[in-house]
Amino acid sequence: MQAHPLRLQPGQDLRDALEQTLHQLDATAAFVVQGIGSLSVAQLRFAGVEQPTELRADLEILTLAGSMASNGAHLHMSVSDADGRVFGGHVARGCIVRTTVEILLALLPEQAFSREPDPQTGFMELFIRSAAHRE
Repeated sequence: MQAHPLRLQPGQDLRDALEQTLHQLDATAAFVVQGIGSLSVAQLRFAGVEQPTELRADLEILTLAGSMASNGAHLHMSVSDADGRVFGGHVARGCIVRTTVEILLALLPEQAFSREPDPQTGFMELFIRSAAHRE
């Protein structure tokens, strides 16, 4: 495992920046171990809901974690607003960095992750292979 700390800048889209970083590092398997920082917009898809909910406010990231493959990510995040209310769910595109986001990526060079349809769940799920068997 290789640790890769990352800092995102104001205005960046969190999910896009993570996916671009994975691509730039030529990595095919990673986990977001943790992330903290602030957002001006969060796009979170709540459990059982198909479309994300947009939150526009000064938001603090309390937790950020997930898995990343070269063809997609599965990220969860919880944020709090100025009143201390907490919201959490799946991270969609459109989460915009307010001041900073600090993330620790754990790169797994011996692995190759992919997102593929799973007939049991009906969703694109994580498939794990040895990097030696990359397709």
